[in-house]
Amino acid sequence: MFDIKPIDENLKEQVADIWTNNWGSDLMVTRGKVYRALDYPGYVAVEDGKIIGLIVFHMEDRECEILSLDSLSEHRGVGSKLLKKVIEVSRENKCNRVWLITSNDNTYAMKFYQKRRFQFKKVHLNAIEEARKIKPEIPTIGYDDIPIKHEIEMELKL
Repeated sequence: MFDIKPIDENLKEQVADIWTNNWGSDLMVTRGKVYRALDYPGYVAVEDGKIIGLIVFHMEDRECEILSLDSLSEHRGVGSKLLKKVIEVSRENKCNRVWLITSNDNTYAMKFYQKRRFQFKKVHLNAIEEARKIKPEIPTIGYDDIPIKHEIEMELKL
């Protein structure tokens, strides 16, 4: 069994390490904006003292953007529980929507979010090619050998 708890100062270094391992650095670029993992709130799923999942988000103008959702222990409800927590916090903060950007190759994420009532909002053509100018470590080929080019915006209206 795992617990969900807020990211605190003691966990920030581990969160940055997970981001670096999963995403090439502790930076995330969405819609041309740069986010550093340590600068934003989030939650971790912890089991036996070890992080098995994390979610980092950003709230602004009554919207909540999920910057990253990482499950390090698949098919156990880790991602679902973390997402549920952020949706709960978004409602408490009177947000109108929860949204995120994923890449066009990440069909697993698109399926995951659609099962949780997220809708496709926009396709930002060639946006990832632009993001590589800021974060060159973004790979050019992704899951299933799909070229990574576009940002897919998904949202859940609250």
